[in-house]
This record gives sequence, C-alpha cells and structure tokens, in this order.
Amino acid sequence: MRLFLSSYRFGADPAALLRITGPPGPIAVIANAADAWPARARRSTVLSEFGPLRELGFDPVEVDLRDHLGSPASLRARLADFEAVWVRGGNTFVLRAQLARSGGDSVLTELVRSGALAYAGYSAGACVVTPTLSGVEFSDDPAEVPPTCGIDPQWDGLGLVEFAIVPHAGGSPFDDGGSGRAVDHLTRNDIAFRALTDDEAIVVDTSEGTGTSHC
Repeated sequence: MRLFLSSYRFGADPAALLRITGPPGPIAVIANAADAWPARARRSTVLSEFGPLRELGFDPVEVDLRDHLGSPASLRARLADFEAVWVRGGNTFVLRAQLARSGGDSVLTELVRSGALAYAGYSAGACVVTPTLSGVEFSDDPAEVPPTCGIDPQWDGLGLVEFAIVPHAGGSPFDDGGSGRAVDHLTRNDIAFRALTDDEAIVVDTSEGTGTSHC
C-alpha cells in the first residue's frame, strides 16, 4: 500500500510524492470534494491541479465520480488506466458521499490495499482515508451533503490509516480556526490523530516495508 497524504498539495518535498507514485505518468485527478461549489468554480479547481502536476511530469486526467454513480464496475475499469490517483481538497463530507454513491470507497480501498494504485491526496483527500471524520466538521460543513449528493453525511472514512488527520495546522492561511478545534475535540475524545502543517505530509509505503513516515 502506497499513500501520500498532505495538508496542501505536495508539501515542502515533492520528491516524497514521486517516491510513492514512481516515475510520473498518467494520474487520475478526483476533484469531487468541490462538488458543492458553483460549476465555474469547480472547473477552476480541477484546472488548478493540472499545472502543478504537469510541472512534476504527470499527465493529469480528471476522473469524475459523478460519471460512475451506482456503477463501481465502470469506475474500476476507468481507474485501470492509471497507476496513481490524486484527490484534491474541498469538503471532506461531500467527497465521502460521492465515494459512497459511486462505489469508489470500496473500489479505491481494494486497489490501494492491493498495491495496484498509489493514492495521493491533500486536505479532504487526506482526511477521507482515515477511520473517522469526527472533528472534520469544524472545518467542513456536513450540511452541504444532502443538497449536493442527495444522501445524508457519512462519518466513517476509508480506514486506510489508523489515525485521524488534521490539515492546515500551524497557522496555515487556509485555516479558519477549525484545525485547533479539531485537535481539541480529538484529544478530548481520545482519538488518535496527526496534525499537519501545509509543509508536511504522511508517507506510507508497505510495499517496501518502510511503514509510515512523517515528512
């Protein structure tokens, strides 16, 4: 299993991402955390990911979970064209709901755990792979889920790591105070977590037996 989980994009060390993905090639970009945003803003968020990924040598292609609602088989077939996936930030609860609606939660979990797909994500893309989304509500609004996705919010993550993640810690310009409240909440409830500044990332590579590192 290969994971690159950051607070904001590549953090301070893009080389850590490349160690997880291997040589740059086609990469699937999942931007469904932005589905609650106006259509023009959402399109801009997708394009904003392409430039930095191309600078690292990747060939980014959007894979929209909304094209695979109720069809995990079609999503699995689409992801077969890639060896890595990049999951951008936005609303974690919306992303989690779209993963559930498309079957992406089970498909991604299977592909990543088997080593067939490297998973890289930041902010919401990192939070969604944890065991629980408890604490995320201090930064992301779960009330955006019903009007955007037509289902209730889900509070479980994909469980690819054994701890919660609090992005945008340490005075990030993207933090409106939610990271501190999340840390307090997780601490009070004895939930294991890692808080990340925008320069930091968590790297997991069980394929090489190196385990989990914080860089």
